[in-house]
Amino acid sequence: MKALDHLLQRWRIAVAASWIPSGARVLDVGCADGALFNLLRDRVAGGVGIDPDAPGTRTRDGVRLVRGLFPDDAPDERFGAITMLAVVEHLPASSYAAVGGAAARLLGDGGRLIVTVPEPVVDRIVELLQRLRLLEGMSLEEHHGFATAQTRAIFEPAGFRLVRHRRFQLGLNNLFVFERRAGGG
Repeated sequence: MKALDHLLQRWRIAVAASWIPSGARVLDVGCADGALFNLLRDRVAGGVGIDPDAPGTRTRDGVRLVRGLFPDDAPDERFGAITMLAVVEHLPASSYAAVGGAAARLLGDGGRLIVTVPEPVVDRIVELLQRLRLLEGMSLEEHHGFATAQTRAIFEPAGFRLVRHRRFQLGLNNLFVFERRAGGG
């Protein structure tokens, strides 16, 4: 990752952090190298990161990184929070119901699901920044015209209630915070 990739990643994590309950065990879907756990180590009680490009399965400081796909390779554990930062736009539409259902199953009642998704125009901006070699773009080829409005339709049928939606990063990114309803999932 280039410096700009890291900056944008840290920005997403900072926006999500205030919604992660202090002391929660976290499942970070799309964890990359575990940056969320490194940045929030004093705030969270460990957890699991899952990513197809994770640096192999390893455990350190109460955090287990797993090379795998969500939801297929998700651990059979409960978490206080699940983060999906810049992930949903990479998922095939055929997986949406399974993703929503797995998130509900893995969160305890009242657990929080924190999701960020870019606005569709970001794809063109990222392509330009890649050509200028300022950004790697992190699997831009997997984006498939994901519309921000689809986010609620993935998670609400699985038993989640939207608590907060706001735009950030100059209006180019979206934060969605959902809570798992009692008995949901």
